[in-house]
Amino acid sequence: MPNDIDSDLAAAGDPPFPPPPSRDGPPSPRLPGPPEGPPPRPLFEGPEDLRAFPPMLDVPVPGEMPPPDAPSKITNWRRFARVFLGRKVVLVSLIVLILMIFMAIFAPLIAPYAPNELYTGDTLAQPSAEHWLGTDALGRDTLSRIIYGGRVSLVIGLVVVIISSLIGILLGLLAGYYRLARTPIMRVMDALMAFPMVLLTMAIAALMGGGIKNVIIALSVGMTPLYVRVMCGMVLQAKENDYVLALRSVGASHRRILFTHVFPNCIQPFIVLMTMQLGGVVLAESGLSFLGIGINPPTAAWGSMINDGRQYLLSNPILSLAPGFVLMIFVYCFNMLGDGLRDALDPRLRGLI
Repeated sequence: MPNDIDSDLAAAGDPPFPPPPSRDGPPSPRLPGPPEGPPPRPLFEGPEDLRAFPPMLDVPVPGEMPPPDAPSKITNWRRFARVFLGRKVVLVSLIVLILMIFMAIFAPLIAPYAPNELYTGDTLAQPSAEHWLGTDALGRDTLSRIIYGGRVSLVIGLVVVIISSLIGILLGLLAGYYRLARTPIMRVMDALMAFPMVLLTMAIAALMGGGIKNVIIALSVGMTPLYVRVMCGMVLQAKENDYVLALRSVGASHRRILFTHVFPNCIQPFIVLMTMQLGGVVLAESGLSFLGIGINPPTAAWGSMINDGRQYLLSNPILSLAPGFVLMIFVYCFNMLGDGLRDALDPRLRGLI
């Protein structure tokens, strides 16, 4: 019986589907085999063949030295310098501080006049070519006294910070590491911190009298509690780390753990605190001199110069404005320097963590 589909195609004029091939017909042609001869060489056999191909990534092949112009590894010092000097305000503050320190050290060579030299004919003189910032009520050159006053402020600030920080480091290490020493040391520091630092230093300076030596003692006593508390807190945090527990397990002495491992991990924030407090010490010394219980006259000091020119603000305001402006710049530069050190020394702020 013919197929209905074939009959429909034949009626339409289209050829019918060809019949399926018979199984008894000729066999299908086979695929060509491998060419005769030796087998083909594999694509790679070892590192020597790998070198013939251009690398997709800039990774040195084992056995080869890196190219001579490869970038060197960034050291900690280079990273510190890049972060510390990356901010323009920190760089400018550093330059200004270097210039002011240079002027203070070489004050006898830079100052046009002696700080206590009197010019009775030029009292309360206005700024001129002879006296760039004028003279005070006694005829002393204002610019020369500002330059010499920077020497006094810088010496007092450095000595106070060094003394108070050394005492604070020692007491803070003992209070943070040894539990028996923590209570008596911290209770004394809490008692000292109950008084504002300015009032405490004013009371000590008033009892001991003025002068550079007494001002240094008063400011050192007032600054020590802050350093003790900061160091104690950092030691309490550092001594609970795993490396301290490992050192204790192998029998390391307490002195070795404290001064060799704990203290180096606490010194970086302490350096930042010292730098930022240096400006505060200079400001506190100027405040004591302004109140008359700091540097004794006729020694040049910025605070006493501001106080001396206070009564001439209307007639000759530069007598107070000039030393006040220099004091403001000095303290501001130290604060910016401490801020830059914090950014450079703290890994959380420089993008390492």
